[in-house]
Amino acid sequence: MSQYDLEIKNARIEGHEDLVNIRILDGEIAKIVSVFENSSEDITTINSYDARGHLVSPGFFESHIHLDKACILDRCTIEEGTLEEAVEQTGKAKKSFTEEDVYQRAAKVVEMAITKGTMGMRTFVETDPKTELRSLKAIQKVRQQYAFAIDMEICAFAQEGLTGSSATQQLIKQALENGADLIGGCPYKDEDPSAHIEMIFDIAQEYDVDVDFHLDFDLDPENSSIPKIAEEVRKRAYQGRVSIGHVTKISAMTAEQKKRMFSLLLEAQITLTVLPATDIFLNGRDYEKLIPRGMVNVNELANFGIKTTIASNNILNAFTPFGDASLLRMGNMYANIAQIAKDDELEEVYRMIGENAAHLMGMHKAIKEGSPATMLVLETNSSIDAVRSIAQPIAGFKIGRQTFTNEPAIILKTE
Repeated sequence: MSQYDLEIKNARIEGHEDLVNIRILDGEIAKIVSVFENSSEDITTINSYDARGHLVSPGFFESHIHLDKACILDRCTIEEGTLEEAVEQTGKAKKSFTEEDVYQRAAKVVEMAITKGTMGMRTFVETDPKTELRSLKAIQKVRQQYAFAIDMEICAFAQEGLTGSSATQQLIKQALENGADLIGGCPYKDEDPSAHIEMIFDIAQEYDVDVDFHLDFDLDPENSSIPKIAEEVRKRAYQGRVSIGHVTKISAMTAEQKKRMFSLLLEAQITLTVLPATDIFLNGRDYEKLIPRGMVNVNELANFGIKTTIASNNILNAFTPFGDASLLRMGNMYANIAQIAKDDELEEVYRMIGENAAHLMGMHKAIKEGSPATMLVLETNSSIDAVRSIAQPIAGFKIGRQTFTNEPAIILKTE
């Protein structure tokens, strides 16, 4: 007789025509069998979960979020809705951040994300004299408290520049010495963007960590920082270790300009993350008519062979005064703005919030025998329909343990 810890019954997984039963032992997927398979195996299970024909997927991965400055709308004034205003308002609010304050707000968003099917996350933590290492310590506590449900990377981030502040430089290094996993830069907020990029790479090499830049966040097609970053990647053999977010300049470029940038990104193996909610909220404020979307169509980059992801960026602050930490909602928003509807395009969108983002963070999961039993149950039949309908996550499992439940709604009809 074979004994399993858990069996997820009547699951629909992509690549299998029939519904399957997923049998789990010691936190791993031990066996996947068709529900119609006649087996002589005599089994017992400690627990079972009926997926009722719904899609079972590896889950979602948030590749770009700022937990430390989430949920601070009550401390910010939004009058102009510009990037400059958001940075200014957040900078003022940061001065009063305490470790407990950051912990409480970050934990709130992480709980939102877990119940929306997110199983991995890269969060930026602003590291400068205003916050010192308080936010880092708070996010580390959040990471530890919610490790039962979600994996987390912490990026020590120089939001307000680096070249003119030796204190920020030292704090970034201290963060990397004390548990941060990678370094993040923001060249467009530094007086010397090129020197900022070089300094970020210098520190990254010193600590042997990956790099994630906030980049080219405007609608001027000129003066992109992509060539400089690609140059540094080549010089330092950092291919495949760099990602960039926003890059809204690309949306304003001609086809020929885009092709040049795409070639540089592909050669340097740089991943590009688009952030729909923030990109369209902050950009185009100086247009009176035909307001541009200000968001890159990353399906174009994916078709070029470039790794791409979709992420939330901010939740309920001056950069993004909306949000519920749903990556499916973000993917659906992106698809609407990019005006895409074909099945293969929507499959790619699903990969951008799932497989692609997981690969970026080294957190890739798969539903196959021998893999960790970490998976999501969605109230839908396919990944395509999940994006189209913003399907409800019903349940999540990490290493064979259920982490949340959102049972499907029931309509109570009258007689």
